[in-house]
Amino acid sequence: MLKNLTERRKQRNWSLQETADQLGIAKSTYAGYESGYRTPSLLSLAEIADLFETTVDSLIGRESTKQERIEITDLNLSPYQLSLDQQLLSSDEIIDIIAFLRTKRTLKSSE
Repeated sequence: MLKNLTERRKQRNWSLQETADQLGIAKSTYAGYESGYRTPSLLSLAEIADLFETTVDSLIGRESTKQERIEITDLNLSPYQLSLDQQLLSSDEIIDIIAFLRTKRTLKSSE
């Protein structure tokens, strides 16, 4: 988080004082956030995120846990690597899995 705060402030060419003024806090308080001497409250984090037009998750370096949905239609998976039991799946194996799932769904819907 500390690196993120400093980088974001410097990208905007803001001084510590300018940033603190925009947040309505003392310069020493904001400097403490950047140095790691102080930890901002949740409310302060939200205000800082708003100031830098980002999210709290982004400020603290948290990776998104939201999973991206990928529709497999033409098996164009070149940017992705699927694995099972720590072994990469071949294109033939992926096709077999898709066929299996489609068959299973068909059987399930006909019950």
